[in-house]
Amino acid sequence: MSGTDEKTVTKTRVKVERPRLHKVILVNDDYTPREFVIMVLKAVFSMSEDQAARVMITAHTRGTCVVAVYTAEIAETKATEATDAGRSAGYPLLFTTEPEE
Repeated sequence: MSGTDEKTVTKTRVKVERPRLHKVILVNDDYTPREFVIMVLKAVFSMSEDQAARVMITAHTRGTCVVAVYTAEIAETKATEATDAGRSAGYPLLFTTEPEE
């Protein structure tokens, strides 16, 4: 016998995937005042006045606009908070989410 014992060491690496991101989308309506939409965008999404105005105008002209991209849970929370702000003020303001491609 040679007296040398060889042992094979196997290391397992867990591949951690990044969480899938979701877009928060502002849906245009013809009833919610522009100033109110800007106020909600500033309050919920921490946008500046200029950023919020650009997002609002884009949604107004194109029908929808991506507001921000977050993990699924945060996107849902922000969309719900923003939609609820509109509902509590009596407006049909709507924010939705969808997975990012």
